[in-house]
Amino acid sequence: MSRVLLPGVVAAVAVIVAGSSPAHARRPAVASGPSATSTTSVASTTSAAPARAPRASSALPFTHFVLENGMAVILAPDHSVPRVHVGLRVQTGSASEAPGRTGFAHLFEHLMFEGSEHVPEGKFDQWLEAAGGDNNAWTSEDFTYYYEEAPENALDLVLFLESDRQGFFLDKLVPSLVDGQRDVVKNERRQTGENRPYGTAELAVPALLWPAGHPYSWPVVGSMQDLSAASVDDVRTFFRTWYVPANATLVIVGDFSPAAARAAVERWFADVPARPAPPAPLPAPVTFAVERRAVFEDDVELPRVTLLWPSERLFGPDDAALDLLALVLADGESSRLTKRLVHDLRLAQSVTAAQESRVRAGQFAIEVTAFPGTALSDVVGVVDEEVARLVAAGPTPDELERAKVTVEARLLDELDSLAAKAERASLYHLVFGDPDGMDRDLARTRDTTAVGVAAAGRRTLGPGRLVLSVVPDGQLPLAVTSPVRPRAALAPGGAR
Repeated sequence: MSRVLLPGVVAAVAVIVAGSSPAHARRPAVASGPSATSTTSVASTTSAAPARAPRASSALPFTHFVLENGMAVILAPDHSVPRVHVGLRVQTGSASEAPGRTGFAHLFEHLMFEGSEHVPEGKFDQWLEAAGGDNNAWTSEDFTYYYEEAPENALDLVLFLESDRQGFFLDKLVPSLVDGQRDVVKNERRQTGENRPYGTAELAVPALLWPAGHPYSWPVVGSMQDLSAASVDDVRTFFRTWYVPANATLVIVGDFSPAAARAAVERWFADVPARPAPPAPLPAPVTFAVERRAVFEDDVELPRVTLLWPSERLFGPDDAALDLLALVLADGESSRLTKRLVHDLRLAQSVTAAQESRVRAGQFAIEVTAFPGTALSDVVGVVDEEVARLVAAGPTPDELERAKVTVEARLLDELDSLAAKAERASLYHLVFGDPDGMDRDLARTRDTTAVGVAAAGRRTLGPGRLVLSVVPDGQLPLAVTSPVRPRAALAPGGAR
C-alpha cells in the first residue's frame, strides 16, 4: 500500500508555516494512574468521601477486532466532545529489559518522537499541532503508552503519524539520533531523580526492595552506565523484539463513526509488518523474612521514612483489599495514620499510603514526612501500632464504606476524560480480555469485606520490609538504623 496522505489530511497540514517544531513535553519516566498500575495513593489532606457510593459504569459501546498483523484494536465512540483520543499501549517497559541494558524502554519512548520513514524529524509535532492536536507518551515498568488527542476531523492524520513510527522507524535510527536522546534521558534522570529532594533515595528503591535480576530491580529511567553503553544495535534489537503488532493495543475513543474509523485503521496499520509476539509477562512475586534498612542523607529540611513491602500484583486476589487498606490508613484527616501522626502526636507533616500494583508484582508503601528534628523511629513505632490494629480487627463499617466510595468516585471522575477512558479500555483488554472491564474492576472493591482487608494486610505487611530513611545532611541520628523497640507512650506534640 502506498503511504500517501488523503486529500483531507493534506489540507489539515497545509496551513503549517515554515519554522521549527515546538519542543515536545514528555511526562516523567514513571507513570501513574490507570495506565500503568492499579494504584491507590492517598495523601493526608484528601477530603471526606460522599456518604453513598456512586454507581460507575463505562457506558461506551466498545468494538474490538484484530488486524491480520496481530494488532488489537478497540473503538469506543463518545460524542460528548468533537475530539478523538488515539492511544497505543505497547506491552513493554523497564521490566522487559535485562541487567546491564536498563533504560531502553524509556529511551525508546523518546526516540519515537524523532521522525520515521515518511515523517521528517520535527514534523510529527508540527503537523499534529497545526491540526489542533497534541501528543505525549509515558513509560512504566510494564507498558509504554503513546497517545494523540485532536479534533475529530484529524483522525486520519493521527493514524497516519502513529502507524508510520510503529512500522517504519528503524531506517531512521542512526547513532546521532540515539546519542542525542540518550543525553536527553540522562538529563531527565538528573532533573527528576538525582537533583530532586529525596530523589536519590527513590532511584535506589528498586534495587533495595527487589532481588538482583528481578524485572523490577532497576528504575524505569535506567542507570547512567547502562544508558552510556547502549548501542544502535541494542536499540534496534529492543524494537524488533517488543514493538510488534501482536504486542500492542490501539484504542480510539471520541467523536467518530466506527465504520469510518475501522477503515482508516485498516488503511494505515495493515502494512505495519507482523513479527512473532514476545513471551507474555509472568507473575514474579517476592517475599523476604527480615527487615531491611537503608539510610540516605540529602539536602532536605524534613526527615522522611518510607516503609515498603512486596505485595500483590495488578488485579491479583489481594489487590483491591490492599487498595482499601491504604485508604483507611491515610486517606483524609480522620484516617488512622493522619490522625495519630499529624494531629494527635504532631510528629509528621504528611502521610501517604499506596498499593502500587504492577503486572508481575506490587509494592505497598507508607511514606511519612516528619517535622524537623523528629526521630524517625518514633514515627515507625506509631505506624506499626496502627497497622497492627488494622490487620488484627479490620476496618470499621464506616471506614470500609468510605474507602469503597472513594475508589468508585475516583473511577467515576475518570469517565469525564477521553484519555482515561482509552487507557482503561486498553488495560482492561490486556488483563481481562475485554475493554469494557470497569464493572468487573469495581466488583473487586464492592465485594471486599472487612475480614478480607485484614487478611490481606496480615499476608502482606509482615516483618519482611524495607525501611528507608532520608534525613537532612548531618542528622544521621534521626534515621532508623536498628529494629524499632516497643514504644513508650508519647504525649501530644511528641514529648516523652
